[in-house]
Amino acid sequence: MISTFFGLDALSASGAMLVAFAIGMAFGLSLEQAGFGSSRRLASIFYFRDMTVLKVMFTALLVAMLGLQYAQGLGLIDQGQLFFMPSIYGAQIVGGLLFGVGFVMGGWCPGTAAVGLASGRLDALVFLAGAGIGSVLFNEMFGIVKGFYTWGDRGVQFAWQALDLSAALFGLLLVLVAVACFWGAEYMEKRVQGTGRYWRSPFLRSFSTAMVLLALGSMALQSITPGEKVSDTPARSATFLEQIESAEDHMEPEEVADRLMQGDKGLMLVDIRPAEEYALSHIAGAVNIPLSDLPAALSGNKGQGTIVLYSNGMTHPAQARDALARMGHTNIYILTDGLVGFVDRILKPASLRAEPLSAARTEKINAWRKHFAAPASPAEAAAEGSLPISQPTPPVWPGLVEPAWLSQNLGSPEVRVIEIRPQPQYNSGHIPGAVCVSPENLRGVVGGVSSMLKPAHLLAEMVSLMGIRPTDTVVLVPDDKLQDGTLVAMAFARIGHERFGILNGGFQRWILEKRPVTTELPQVQEFRYPVAPPDGFTVTYRQVLESLKAPDTVIIDVRPTEFYTGQKVEEARGGHIPGAKNRPYTEDVSRIGNVTMIKPLEELAKAYALIVPTRQTKTIVHCRTGHQASQTYFVMRYLLGYQNLFWYDAGWSEWASRSELPVEN
Repeated sequence: MISTFFGLDALSASGAMLVAFAIGMAFGLSLEQAGFGSSRRLASIFYFRDMTVLKVMFTALLVAMLGLQYAQGLGLIDQGQLFFMPSIYGAQIVGGLLFGVGFVMGGWCPGTAAVGLASGRLDALVFLAGAGIGSVLFNEMFGIVKGFYTWGDRGVQFAWQALDLSAALFGLLLVLVAVACFWGAEYMEKRVQGTGRYWRSPFLRSFSTAMVLLALGSMALQSITPGEKVSDTPARSATFLEQIESAEDHMEPEEVADRLMQGDKGLMLVDIRPAEEYALSHIAGAVNIPLSDLPAALSGNKGQGTIVLYSNGMTHPAQARDALARMGHTNIYILTDGLVGFVDRILKPASLRAEPLSAARTEKINAWRKHFAAPASPAEAAAEGSLPISQPTPPVWPGLVEPAWLSQNLGSPEVRVIEIRPQPQYNSGHIPGAVCVSPENLRGVVGGVSSMLKPAHLLAEMVSLMGIRPTDTVVLVPDDKLQDGTLVAMAFARIGHERFGILNGGFQRWILEKRPVTTELPQVQEFRYPVAPPDGFTVTYRQVLESLKAPDTVIIDVRPTEFYTGQKVEEARGGHIPGAKNRPYTEDVSRIGNVTMIKPLEELAKAYALIVPTRQTKTIVHCRTGHQASQTYFVMRYLLGYQNLFWYDAGWSEWASRSELPVEN
């Protein structure tokens, strides 16, 4: 298979320069022989006197297109070895108009002007000088015109894909259009100038027939068997396996980092993790395309540039690369060691590396760290004492809310903010428009058990005083304890409110991102919130006791392990409910400086899958008084999608005090 200088990333090599020079000389000679050294002859196309430009351009287009199709069909070259210009519609339309006006006025384009200059044409020299001055002005004014430079950028788009045609069929249609133009050009020359030397000539008939036959041959070559793609042939499969064997399917973090820093437009770095993980942290310059969306999103990038997939590890990217290869993608790579490897090899400070480093290597590491300034993972963020800036990702209700989204939507009358922070801290500075609530104000003695979430009618009265309506979007902002926010979330769930979420990272992350704060109190108009029927997710000790007889029910005790085992006792008895499994609520979060963050959902899903067989399995979560278990309920129900989930609010505080209830140690 042919390897190109572009495919080998060797365009700057001396050999590539020599080849480019030779091709340029041959190209210029061809243009000169075709008469492109005369501006008068070039401009004649606009007056239908001399159609040489049209005939030469169409001939070059057909030769290149058919030659490339045959080379690909015969397995001589792969699209991944070729560079395709991106479609930047706005810039290219405006540029095309300017180019056309300049062509009409001057009779030259930059390439033909170089040919004309070689032929001693003075006007070609003037045109090239103007083009050079224009290039300098464009460079100096780039900051002003940058928006036009990328206006309408749609990446690489192939016309045949937009028309839902095969490349070979599109080629045949283009050949038919070109043949019609050849005949039309000869006819126009005959009518206007009285020339048209090839009109109805044997040469034109033979040439037209040959082009059509070659296009039909390309269609036959591309259609190996019905439904079979060229990428599925044994030769390509063998090549694919050879790439894997020689580790050519990987791309090292250092190469990816360098190419991103250089602004390499031929590189597309794709983060295939879920959107919420991408929003939390990702490599600067990466785009987010979840696994299921890859085929559709990359359909226009087959063989175009270099596409590098990454996730936290390498398993999912490798599986995705294999699947895409079977669909005909030949330019997909995976990032060696994934996001974890990128953080370790690119973002780890030089001072923390075990191996000895040269001055040049240290300088390179510092340059990488400066460019990829936002930490890429909670571990890296903890080392730096900072977090990546959040992105305005639209929330899924109920769920997590990013600070950037809340910042964009502050001031909306339908977005209400409730801070769950101590009153003195709230008074010293809070999110504009926020009210302050203590989680303990939502709890009281119910049925003789203390610290129980209040009944729905009492919670509805409290929400009424805050002026919240059933249609409002409520954002809960804990300080640094996520369980404070989730306990208030349970109150909104109890009254049947549907649109609520918790600020990811809480107030501490809001401050860290330098979001606005105020000391002004909001204006609130009371609204009578309707009383909801009893919720269906809270269970009593009797229901828990009955569940012990059901082997398919899972009980999760989220207290710290020493309380679960009975080594530490702060209630009437120590131990745990018989058969209950222990997963401390603290294992769902990570501490990054002063910020408490939910761990990646992929990690949480794997952890809970080891405890609960399916998302439909009946599951009861509890702690001591329901506070900590509210966090586990929020994670499992709203972030992971467990459906048959229940909350034992009274928890171990009640269970331990009832001597008739069984206990294990």
